[in-house]
Amino acid sequence: MKLGILKSDDVRSELVDEFGEYPDMFTRLLRAVDPALDIVSYEVQHGDYPQNIDEVDAYLITGSKASVYDDVDWIHQLSDFVQTLHRARKKLLGICFGHQMIAHALGGKTEKSNKGWGVGTDTVKFFDLNNRYAVETDQFNLWFSHQDQVIIPAAGASVLGGTSFCPIAMCQLGDHILTFQGHPEFAPDFGRDLLNLRKNLVGDEVYHRGINSLKLPTDRQQVAKWMIDFIKVQ
Repeated sequence: MKLGILKSDDVRSELVDEFGEYPDMFTRLLRAVDPALDIVSYEVQHGDYPQNIDEVDAYLITGSKASVYDDVDWIHQLSDFVQTLHRARKKLLGICFGHQMIAHALGGKTEKSNKGWGVGTDTVKFFDLNNRYAVETDQFNLWFSHQDQVIIPAAGASVLGGTSFCPIAMCQLGDHILTFQGHPEFAPDFGRDLLNLRKNLVGDEVYHRGINSLKLPTDRQQVAKWMIDFIKVQ
């Protein structure tokens, strides 16, 4: 199994030496579940794409500080590529910005939350306990870091779970697209250090709420298993 990571942003320079870039984070997370997983990355923010969509078996769109509704060329190009993958029923995972981009490209809508920043560990509750992810639990925890959020999912997508802050936090479209607003690739130390760098941006109240939420464990390994299982099922 070969996964292509569509890298949509760079990690803050202050954190790269310790944590690496986003593809490095996803590689550590996913190979802990499947050590044999082959991973390549494409710098889509710089126009780097596979020559053929079948170069890999599945794709993953990372997070980004950009907004999916920004009127810039690379975002339009990525939106077009999502539509191409969807038409081909190619396996596709979306995380944060990727979750929003897939909705945006396929008939949904993303906008800034009127609640401000959603930062810290939060609990996603499943809406339908009969879905395949809710077999062992009715909820899971992930680290969140976003202002934008999906308010209308992609056409035909099922909303599987949400939080009180972000009602559309996990979606599935057919058997080929699975998306999460939260960040399974963020280890707790990275979330803390990133939040420390963003303290002035998010404000004291959001900052302290986010730091306090680090007491909650995340289910990032469980989510990684779901992601691997999803792209492997034919």
